[in-house]
Amino acid sequence: MSHGTNRFIRLRADGIDLFVRLTPKAAMDRLEGIETSVDGQSYLKARVRAVPENGAANRALERLVAKALGVPASGVSIAAGGTARLKTLRVLGDPAALAKRIDTLGTPAP
Repeated sequence: MSHGTNRFIRLRADGIDLFVRLTPKAAMDRLEGIETSVDGQSYLKARVRAVPENGAANRALERLVAKALGVPASGVSIAAGGTARLKTLRVLGDPAALAKRIDTLGTPAP
């Protein structure tokens, strides 16, 4: 079930799954818009300052996405790809409201 052109999210009954490509050890924590891989899968690009050791980068990503979507950090977790660059994040909440907020993340600022 896709939401508009945002194939980087999957709606669930209790929230959304968000497909993310994470770059650790970046200059700053930020979300950088959408990237589509050669196989056609879309990802939200994210950068975090944390290093990929002992889950630090994953925790930084969870906090970054929670803040961007206005949900508690406890409502965001890594569902798949814990040690990979491409990850699936599970975000708990109202799927329609989260998808609407995601729309604003995927749009470059004017």
